[in-house]
Amino acid sequence: MQLSKNFSLAELVASQVATRKGIDNAPAPAIVANLTRLATLLEQVRALVGAPIAISSGYRSPALNKAVGGAANSAHVLGLAADISTAKLAPKALAMLIRQSGLAFDQLIYEGTWVHIALSGGALRRQVLTAKFAGGAVSYVAGIV
Repeated sequence: MQLSKNFSLAELVASQVATRKGIDNAPAPAIVANLTRLATLLEQVRALVGAPIAISSGYRSPALNKAVGGAANSAHVLGLAADISTAKLAPKALAMLIRQSGLAFDQLIYEGTWVHIALSGGALRRQVLTAKFAGGAVSYVAGIV
């Protein structure tokens, strides 16, 4: 099922961890509606970059989110977030390009080897963060550093 011109439902729910651990990652209809909104945002990112966008993580069922160590309140569980990259730009450059654009997003996190972009069910904050990984824990600082 195509959610937009360049993004399919299969692409936004694909998970090697789910496959390996036998976790059902099929989204409910309300989640598919959110994933359609997300695909629209990803189309805008693709147009901004002028190149294909790779999705390393999209929707995560609650069981999958727990298995990958995701935050309990992760937008991934609602079908409102994706971890992305592109061969055209380094992740930091991609995050900076999105931050400087007029794209409407709730949260943008530069995570080192990928960029997390999310929507929300409410007002979009345009929150920009950088994830810092140390000692098996993650912390966040404002901006892209």
